[in-house]
Amino acid sequence: MRSLISLLLVLVVWASPLQARTLLVLGDSLSAAYGLPAEDGWVSLLEQELKQRKLAERVINASISGETSSGGLQRLPRLLADYRPDLVLLELGANDGLRGTPLRVMEQNLRGMVELSQASGAEVMLIGIRIPPNYGPQYTERFYSIYPDLAREYQVSLVPFLLERVALKPQFMQADGLHPTAAAQPILLQTVWPHLYPLLQAGAS
Repeated sequence: MRSLISLLLVLVVWASPLQARTLLVLGDSLSAAYGLPAEDGWVSLLEQELKQRKLAERVINASISGETSSGGLQRLPRLLADYRPDLVLLELGANDGLRGTPLRVMEQNLRGMVELSQASGAEVMLIGIRIPPNYGPQYTERFYSIYPDLAREYQVSLVPFLLERVALKPQFMQADGLHPTAAAQPILLQTVWPHLYPLLQAGAS
């Protein structure tokens, strides 16, 4: 009888889903599916992918079109308290760059969000972006370098450029030239996934 009970306990544990982990995506219009139904955006596609793989993840998309690094920093403490995420995906900075925000301000804001997330016990992934050269090459290149610099400093995962595989392909960009189409959203997910999946595997082990 004892051996039968032990076997049943083992089977119950083996069959139980992985403990649900919460992913918080804090981004701007690129993650808020600007101009598209929300379910077509790459974050919604990520949630579907996780369910299909039975990774038992919960995805909170706190992205807002027009969001800046300053706005994200202001909102993050409440989001961390409300959702207690295990992993925070930070996709912010594009609107700072388009507005010519001083780069030291943007860097300080991103740094603050990384530190707040890590202090809460969450892992962090930075999602980088490139901007048009409106403010000259020095500003543009320094802007882009902030993401890998912070990733190295804080030892966090990095997606170098979210739009890497779609930005220069008109068929994947909306008429404004800034926001990806619905057809581009699976490609955005494919860009993020190789960097994200190892973190999910490590957290599930």
